Amino acid sequence: MKVLVVNNMAPFVSGGAEAMAEHLRHHLQVAGHEAEILRIPFQWEPATRIPSQMLMARAFELQNVDHVIALKFPAYLIPHPRKTMWLVHQYRQAYDLYDAGQTNLPPGELGEDIRQLIKNADDECFRQARRIFSISDVTQKRLAHYNGFDSQILRAPINDPEIFVDAPSEGYVFAGGRVNGAKRQHLLVEAMAHAAGNVRLVVGGPPDTEADAARLRAAVERLGLQDRVRLDLRFLSRQEYADYVNRSSAVASLPFDEESYSYVAMEGATAAKALISTTDSGGVLGLVKNGETGWVCEPSSEALAGAMSAACADPARARDLGRAAKARWEGFGINWQATVGTLLS
Repeated sequence: MKVLVVNNMAPFVSGGAEAMAEHLRHHLQVAGHEAEILRIPFQWEPATRIPSQMLMARAFELQNVDHVIALKFPAYLIPHPRKTMWLVHQYRQAYDLYDAGQTNLPPGELGEDIRQLIKNADDECFRQARRIFSISDVTQKRLAHYNGFDSQILRAPINDPEIFVDAPSEGYVFAGGRVNGAKRQHLLVEAMAHAAGNVRLVVGGPPDTEADAARLRAAVERLGLQDRVRLDLRFLSRQEYADYVNRSSAVASLPFDEESYSYVAMEGATAAKALISTTDSGGVLGLVKNGETGWVCEPSSEALAGAMSAACADPARARDLGRAAKARWEGFGINWQATVGTLLS
C-alpha cells in the first residue's frame, strides 16, 4: 500500500510532531508499505493569512496514494477518499486558547470570522474522515467539546527507546526538547533561585526563536546562576539528548495544557527517571503522578524549586519514583507495530 503522512512545516522548527511523523513513516515501511511524508508550509503570523493557507491545503489533489494519515491543521484539510486522522492538535487559538484569551486571532468581527472559518473547515474535514484518532484524552475531549466528534485515543509511541537507559545520576534536573514560552523552561530557571544550593539544571534543545533563547540567558544572568544552570540551546543529536536524560536525577516537562504525555516525559520514564510537572500541564499528568512517579507542582518558581531540591537531595527516592514511572509507561503497552496496524485498519 502507498501511504502518505501529511503534516505541517514551519521552516527551521522541529519538535515532537515532526519526530512522530518521521517515525511513523519509518515503521510503515518496516511493515512493508511504501510511505512518504508530505509537509506543507504553515505560517500562523499574521493570523489574517491563515484562510489562504487553508485554501491551499484544500486545493491539493493527491494522485497515486492509497491511504492518507493526517496529523495537524491545516495539513489535515487535504482531501482524499481514504483519509485517517491521527489528530495531534487543531488550531488551538480558534478553540480553547481563544476562550482563555491567549489567541493570536485579531479582535472583533474579523477574528470571529476567521475562527468560524476554521471551525467550519474542521467540521467538514472530520465528517469526511474515514476514522479519527486522537493522541491523548486532552485532544479527544477538545474535539468532542468544540466540534462534537467522537474519536479513539491512540497515543504516540516513543522513538528510539533503546537509547534511553537507567544510568547513574549526575545530580541535575534536565528539561529537553523545543524551547519556547509554552514549554515554560523559563519557570525552571527562575525556580533555581529558590532551590537548594546543590541543585543544577540543564536545559537542552533548539529555541523556536532567538527571543526564547535570550529570555533564558537573561534570567540566568539576572539571577546569577551561571555556575548552576547549563543552557545547551541547539539541535541535539538523539544520542546527545539521550545522554542528558540518562544521567539526570529527574526530567522536567511542564508545558501549558499539553495534548499528550509529551516526549520529554515519556523518554524520562523510559530511562527510569523521576518526573517533574505542573498542575496545568494537561496530558503529561497521565504519566506524572505526584508522589508515585515524580512531583506535580503548582506552576510557580517556589513550588518547582521544592521538587527540584527533593529530586537532588534524596537520590534513592528519586530512583524509586523513576522506576515507578518506567513501570507505568511500559504498562500502557504502546508500540509502533500496534500503532501502524490500528491506523491502517
